[in-house]
Amino acid sequence: MLALTIARLQLQELLRRRLFLVLLLLTVVVVALTTWGFSRIPGLNDGRGRPMTETEIAAIASQLLILVMFMFSFVLAFSAVFAASPAISAEVESGISLALLARPITRLEYVVGKWLGLVATVLIYAVPASVAQILLVQLVVGYSPPHPIEFLLFVIGEAVVILTLSLLLSTRFAGMVGGVTGLILWGLAWIGGIVGGVGLVFENATLTHVGTASKLLLPTDGLWRGAVWSLEPASLIAVMRSAGQAAAANPFFAADPPPYAYVAWCVIWIVGMLALAVWSFSRKEL
Repeated sequence: MLALTIARLQLQELLRRRLFLVLLLLTVVVVALTTWGFSRIPGLNDGRGRPMTETEIAAIASQLLILVMFMFSFVLAFSAVFAASPAISAEVESGISLALLARPITRLEYVVGKWLGLVATVLIYAVPASVAQILLVQLVVGYSPPHPIEFLLFVIGEAVVILTLSLLLSTRFAGMVGGVTGLILWGLAWIGGIVGGVGLVFENATLTHVGTASKLLLPTDGLWRGAVWSLEPASLIAVMRSAGQAAAANPFFAADPPPYAYVAWCVIWIVGMLALAVWSFSRKEL
């Protein structure tokens, strides 16, 4: 119960900083602009005056939706990093954590409560924003992603992964240092996934192993690939499959969802990093 109290306080702190307000305003603007852009798709033609077929419209809409959702996943990861990176370090520097821990609150409850509050923040923002964008695309274009629930789970999982890592960094580093480090690692993991795809295309075992290692060490790119797969129509996947391994290096295409074993690894990774954050903070002198 004390962990839930810490989670509520963390959520209130983020509200006080107007994080939700800024994200809400920016999201409304972006969703409005992208919806207008999607509404232009049905009026396009193939260059010879022939209207596009429903399959072609679905292919274009799905690729644009993936690009929009990549921007959304970046904003979500960026927000998660800079919400989590000062969550503990800022309170240690100000002495707030010392005052809280003087009460009957263990360091385990303190860290877990912070994590729960940050995860709640991600859910409150990510679910309505994603659902609104997907519904509006379906309204103006008629295209609905084949796996919208899976998309939400994958993109939220990606945010929770980078959030948990940033919270771990917050137990040892100042907010700015932890935030920059978290974003750099997120970017490196994304690049590592591309490198692994290039390795598959050219049958280079070394590059392939680099991609595999990056997806295991920081599973954000692996979860992003799952989010991409969930937005693609089966017709587009079939066309891209015919290209063979050439599509493997494309960070905006995934022929298959992550295996169940990999999803299980992501859950284990999050739990392990959270446990490491608790251990790190328990060893820290306040």
